[in-house]
Amino acid sequence: MPKEFSRGQRVAEQIRRELAELIRLELKDPRVGFITLTDVELTPDYAHAKVFFTSMTGHEGLEEIQRGLRRASSFLRRELGRRVRIHTLPELHFVYDPSVETGNRISALIDQALESDRHYAEEAGEGEAGKPESPPEEDSSR
Repeated sequence: MPKEFSRGQRVAEQIRRELAELIRLELKDPRVGFITLTDVELTPDYAHAKVFFTSMTGHEGLEEIQRGLRRASSFLRRELGRRVRIHTLPELHFVYDPSVETGNRISALIDQALESDRHYAEEAGEGEAGKPESPPEEDSSR
């Protein structure tokens, strides 16, 4: 049986979708381009929302992006209030999320390890003088 999502999780997902659309379509600050919102965590009373984001540029220009997001937070909060109907509109706190970057790095390391294993297996499968070993011949004296 699938696990049901709590109201808080549904509200957090709605906030993430609306903020992503607002940033993409209505925010004119050039510092905030090329970001992706990865998650939103709400406090139980909905007073605060941690908005996790990642940047296509990685850590490059991260300070400028965070400065732009902080400056735009009141505009985003006001516009969010027009789109999402909840009693308490959360204060937005933007946090850089390195998980995508970390995931890419781990994936590259796994690929590198697999390639190394493949190379080692090819070397181990070769016999003397660089020729592959032939399979043992069957005894035909029977």
